[in-house]
Amino acid sequence: MNILIIEDETLAAEKLENLLKELDASVNILGKLKSIETVTDWFESSGDKPDLIISDIRLLDGLSFEIFKQVDYKGAVIFTTAYDQYAIKAFEVNSIDYLLKPVQKEKLKNSLEKFKSLNSAMESPFPYEELVAMIKGQQQEYKSRFMVRTGNKIVAVPVEKISYFYSQNKLTYIVTHDNKKYPLDQPLEVIDKQLDPKQFFRANRQFIITFESVDEIHPYFKGRVKINLKHQPDEEIIISAEKSPEFKKWLDN
Repeated sequence: MNILIIEDETLAAEKLENLLKELDASVNILGKLKSIETVTDWFESSGDKPDLIISDIRLLDGLSFEIFKQVDYKGAVIFTTAYDQYAIKAFEVNSIDYLLKPVQKEKLKNSLEKFKSLNSAMESPFPYEELVAMIKGQQQEYKSRFMVRTGNKIVAVPVEKISYFYSQNKLTYIVTHDNKKYPLDQPLEVIDKQLDPKQFFRANRQFIITFESVDEIHPYFKGRVKINLKHQPDEEIIISAEKSPEFKKWLDN
């Protein structure tokens, strides 16, 4: 089975690939792509034909539904989403399915079994434009607080008090503006989807920052940017050349 993964989080894409291969050793991953642009380019240049596409809904450059209006693909799609307030029922048509993130192995297995039991060609066009309109028409709800454990107590940390999130040794932490640190039992990939992108920025694989947390910004080698945070952690924080334009646009919000 030839599968194309469309996912803008590298770790999430790698996890999905590993789960697929655990569930079916015959799976052939044609690629792991991150944006609408790279997918449309891939379809234009590649001679490969996916039997199945597994795609996140929100990508770096828009909603993935736009892909299927631009490319000639009539096969099956499994959508992944971190937001259960979307019109989930709209996915349950023909060979369309959905998975809530983080993707669980058993639910992925059920989706693959559903795919194998169906004709991979969709019986009728999927109403992408209708679904896009519904999603864009909804008011996105973001987290207003995080519940964290401190000693024997569980306390609420409002997002406006958070300076940044970071991961270290496979653990995740919140650091507040008054330099208090709390452990959190969610990976950054999940946390990032719950935050207002106007207030928070995914600087790299280890840090999600706020504008208020930034102390200094320095040009770095090969188009990268180095930032210093207030209450600076031990690690250097480098923003890649690929993300630097997005970071500068975010700063100018």
